[in-house]
Amino acid sequence: MKTAIELREACARGERTVIDTVTEALQAAEARKGENALSYIAAEEATLRARALDALPTSERKGRLFGVPIAVKDAICTSGLPTTSASKMLVRMTSEGPRPYRPPYDATVTERLLAEGAVIVGKANMDEFAMGSSNETSAYGPVKNPVDPTRVPGGSSGGSAAAVAGGIVPVALGSDTGGSIRQPAAFTGIVGVKPTFGRVSRYGLIAFASSLDQIGPMTPDVQSAARVLEIIAGPDGRDSTVNGASVPGYEAACLLGRKEGLKGVRIGVPEEYFSEGLDPRVRERIELILESAKKKGAELRPLRLPHTHYGVATYYVLATAEASSNLARFDGVRFGRRVEQSGTSLTDLYAQSRGTGFGPEVQRRILLGTYVLSAGFYDAYYGKAQRVRTLIRRDFDQAFAEVDCLLTPTSPTPAFKLGERNQDPLSMYMADVYTLPASLAGIPALSLPIGRIEEGGSLLPVGLQVLSPFLAEESMFRISSALEELVRELGL
Repeated sequence: MKTAIELREACARGERTVIDTVTEALQAAEARKGENALSYIAAEEATLRARALDALPTSERKGRLFGVPIAVKDAICTSGLPTTSASKMLVRMTSEGPRPYRPPYDATVTERLLAEGAVIVGKANMDEFAMGSSNETSAYGPVKNPVDPTRVPGGSSGGSAAAVAGGIVPVALGSDTGGSIRQPAAFTGIVGVKPTFGRVSRYGLIAFASSLDQIGPMTPDVQSAARVLEIIAGPDGRDSTVNGASVPGYEAACLLGRKEGLKGVRIGVPEEYFSEGLDPRVRERIELILESAKKKGAELRPLRLPHTHYGVATYYVLATAEASSNLARFDGVRFGRRVEQSGTSLTDLYAQSRGTGFGPEVQRRILLGTYVLSAGFYDAYYGKAQRVRTLIRRDFDQAFAEVDCLLTPTSPTPAFKLGERNQDPLSMYMADVYTLPASLAGIPALSLPIGRIEEGGSLLPVGLQVLSPFLAEESMFRISSALEELVRELGL
């Protein structure tokens, strides 16, 4: 499949029609329906928009994503299209059948992509309310990895990753709370970007954990991801947490990185990311990249991030606490599915609506979050986790005083089998062990595909994580583009 940039140029110049481009995406979506990447295929809506774009004169085809088909994660609001966060809670049952929530407005990121000529062809399946690491908690059923349908695509943005990796669309939006863009990108062999916290507006994103959630692009290549982030990033008066800093030229940084390479780049190699638990084959592949980067003139600096080991525990205290607060509004009265009341009290209505609307994983995290916020435990758990979060952020600050970026594995293993970890939540949570610290620190991170390793008769993708300082996406894209060229040279 062509990249977003190639498709845009062809459509803008009139070398191919938008309707043909969108039709191909819709046909691919139908052909790959068994992988369950999309929870909703917007065939009628996408066709109408494609015809409207084709009707524009060439002089008006200036959008940076003109004619490019995209998928949007089901947690991101799209005007008139179903937005359910893959949960029964946002699907109302009527005598005429299920009626999913259809927002009357677009999220800021959706607005900005549409303004640049993109065409939404579907909503991407996901873990329910973005809670999961395998895309198996969705009310629409699990997503299958297009690389090997017996394996998970990662989560929670597994549908977005599968839509790109499966060739349905060249661009998908995901959201990343603790690794939900980067880990699926690694499992499916694509590029996934988590921006600096506050770089992209969260207006219109159904919240999981408000101090961690970030929307980002998923694409086959680094330059396309840079273009998409350049479009969706920047100030937004509807989200007070957005950083007011201007948005640099991310795409220009990619071109510079390919031209200048890795000479003089100071690469930090944190000891904690290469300890017990890392698959030896993943370690070998990362070490190959590191040694090759050194030969290209990069400087490798071993260093320590001593509080990394507390990342998983810290994350699951803070994220579940924020989730229990954010999801309190879905009670069957203010928001969400309301069941016919068989009890006699308001408490019965809440219990029945929430018990029916939320799946097991969401209920588990609400319970955990409510517990750590309860009287007598708040300081012991939530307060302490906030203090450890500060220490994790300081570790990164100290590291970036010495290096330009950190290179680590994205995930300790390649994609695991469907159902393999469903009965072991801790094992599932550990799939994000290398992505959680960056989320807690609020720094930008990118997962870059670096080839595949053989397992069980399949060639499974491996991801390299590029971590950069706060608001240093420009540097991250420059280095990542140089690394992408290196991977091509190595034939991986």
